Amino acid sequence: MSETTQSDRLRRTRIGVLIAAVTVSVLAVLLVLAAWRDDLLISSDKGVTSAEVLSAGRLRSAVVFTTPDGVTHNPRVGVLYPTKLTAGERINVEYSRADPDLVRVAGRDARVAIVPALSVIVVVWAIALPTLWLLARMRRRED
Repeated sequence: MSETTQSDRLRRTRIGVLIAAVTVSVLAVLLVLAAWRDDLLISSDKGVTSAEVLSAGRLRSAVVFTTPDGVTHNPRVGVLYPTKLTAGERINVEYSRADPDLVRVAGRDARVAIVPALSVIVVVWAIALPTLWLLARMRRRED
């Protein structure tokens, strides 16, 4: 009975590793698709203006800008594609006139999300495949 239990545990572990790898891969692809969708929304009703970077980080940067109607906007989620920005910097941004909280750094688009997403997928599978192979080998030894 303990052999069956050990074999079942190995099988369940393999399934868990596979589910985790597939889930992370799907999430990475969805991230790129969401960025592409945001780009389409911005491009369909695009406004362009200058903005000041209030805070800068690798994953999130806060900006403030004024639209032609005189309204000042500080998008809660920050600016899309915020890499290599510095606080106090003046940048050009493109925003959706229908939703000015949807804003990206001018000249950047979803293509900048592809390399990080592919990197995540490659690393996940570089870990998952040898793990799956090792677990399958251990299970064959048990049988």
